Amino acid sequence: MEKRILGKSGLEVSAIGLGCMGLSFGYGPAVEREEGIKLIRAAVEKGVTFFDTAEVYGPFANEKLVGEALAPLRDQVVIATKFGFNIDADGTQHADPPLNSRPEHIRQAVDGSLKRLGIDHVDLLYQHRVDPDVPIEDVAGAVKDLIQVGKVRHFGLSEAGVQTIRRAHAVQPVTALQSEYSLWWREPEAEIFPVLEELGIGFVPFSPLGRGFLTGKIDDTTTFDTNDFRNTSPRFSADARKANQALVDLIARFADAKDATPAQVALTWVIAQKPWIVPIPGTTKIHRLTENTEAVNVELTADDLSEIDGLTSQIEVQGERYGEASQKLVNR
Repeated sequence: MEKRILGKSGLEVSAIGLGCMGLSFGYGPAVEREEGIKLIRAAVEKGVTFFDTAEVYGPFANEKLVGEALAPLRDQVVIATKFGFNIDADGTQHADPPLNSRPEHIRQAVDGSLKRLGIDHVDLLYQHRVDPDVPIEDVAGAVKDLIQVGKVRHFGLSEAGVQTIRRAHAVQPVTALQSEYSLWWREPEAEIFPVLEELGIGFVPFSPLGRGFLTGKIDDTTTFDTNDFRNTSPRFSADARKANQALVDLIARFADAKDATPAQVALTWVIAQKPWIVPIPGTTKIHRLTENTEAVNVELTADDLSEIDGLTSQIEVQGERYGEASQKLVNR
């Protein structure tokens, strides 16, 4: 698989990474341990070198799974994890406040992540959500200290706004910003992309397939597991899914013309936007992993991209992407 470099950092990763969250958390029951290990190792075989996890996925279960799966392959891969939620060392997660990026808590979180992942350094460490109670300069300074002692190689932010990015970058250069981005959530283009380009920061979109909706496998009659967080997303209400089908139908037209799948077109579109973008689609199924990684073989011409832009601009996507509680934690 082709490689890309995240911004000016020199951090080289596969053009498509693997978001590992769904193997343990968020979309229903966790997969069996052996199945998760098998999928992660299959990703490496297909050329994926960039793996994304976080302490909150479980909590802790996903880091343990990723660490075990990648242990024999450590020198071939880049492992990214995240801190920032209010989680005790024993895994107890607190809702009031939900976030904790105090420097002492960051140090504790990173030590826990290193132990669970079975590694001596984190390749890319993100602040998972911006903590309004801790100045971002203090956060960046704490990560800078961890970089200086060798526990972390690169610093990232997730769902951060323009001023937060600038302030953090002034203390410790930010290697990557991770935020949602896809054909049905293009907000980062207006204000975030110019700043990333100016500062030389890479972009790692999560949910590049619209949490599965852009694959064409979900419609207004689809039901989700009771533990699936899409049940709380206004964008996944039955009415919103019915209204948003127009976007999926449009993607499917291009997929047919390219002898590709809608998921592959959606991923190729994301990759084509900037040379410093590396999406991290997640999956629990080997055949979907194969489909996603083969998106690098699909070509969208400049005319294709222009046509997609023109047609999608006429479709107004319905529904907020997060419920009220989660929305409070983004775009700070």
